[in-house]
Amino acid sequence: MIAVMTLRTPFTEYFAVRHPIALAPMGFSAGGALAETYRPRVVMLSFGDPAPFLEPIRQAGAALIMQVTDLDEARRALDVGADVIVAQGIEAGGHSGARGRSTLSFVPIVADLVAPTPVLAAGGIADGRGVAAALVLGAAGALIGTRFQATPEALVHPAITKAILEGAGEDTERNTVLDIARGAPWPSKYPARTLGHPFLDHWRGRDEELAADAGALRAYQDGVQRGELPPTPVWASAAIDLITDLVPAADLVGALAAQAEEALARASGADRPAAG
Repeated sequence: MIAVMTLRTPFTEYFAVRHPIALAPMGFSAGGALAETYRPRVVMLSFGDPAPFLEPIRQAGAALIMQVTDLDEARRALDVGADVIVAQGIEAGGHSGARGRSTLSFVPIVADLVAPTPVLAAGGIADGRGVAAALVLGAAGALIGTRFQATPEALVHPAITKAILEGAGEDTERNTVLDIARGAPWPSKYPARTLGHPFLDHWRGRDEELAADAGALRAYQDGVQRGELPPTPVWASAAIDLITDLVPAADLVGALAAQAEEALARASGADRPAAG
């Protein structure tokens, strides 16, 4: 059994949770088995204008978390009264900002800009050391996605789990090709980090050409129907190398928290013997 102390932060205090760790919203991956409550205590918005959703969220009595990928978005989140702001770096799996920065440099800037609003760090966090780093950078916790895809509760095909466990950071890249091929209406300002894909190999750097080629788009759909192409991209963090085992989500959270405690103790010298 892992003994875990409680890392208290403004995030844990606000939501009365034990650990400063939150699950990232992941379409087609994060289902009810990865959540505690049926009635939402919080709604998270990303990648667009929050205005149409603000009133319904507040009327439902839910807190608002907004993810931001640049400073303009951070200012907008502050203006609309977000209760928590997620500062997402480009190391994140899935979609992130084209103008985004690395998590290491972006998180402290956002934390300073929006203080005292709590900030969660996101992007390239896959173990407790990443959680600890987020706290040191001024965040009140970490928002984690790809690591939770390697849990039994995640709604992913076993082939995706296998790809994540065997993947490496250099196998990931940010692109809009797969969104175009799938007909997904994502703005080009938000490319997505994925593992490799046969269609990506052929169309890399030719986004506009692909979008205008109806025959190529049909070929993609036909390839998916025939089973020759994966039906969905494998969204994957640049920190995928750190994901090497499949563990239940509850155990994973405990392990991440314990690792974070150990990392912070090492950094502070608390685990070193006193000089005699």
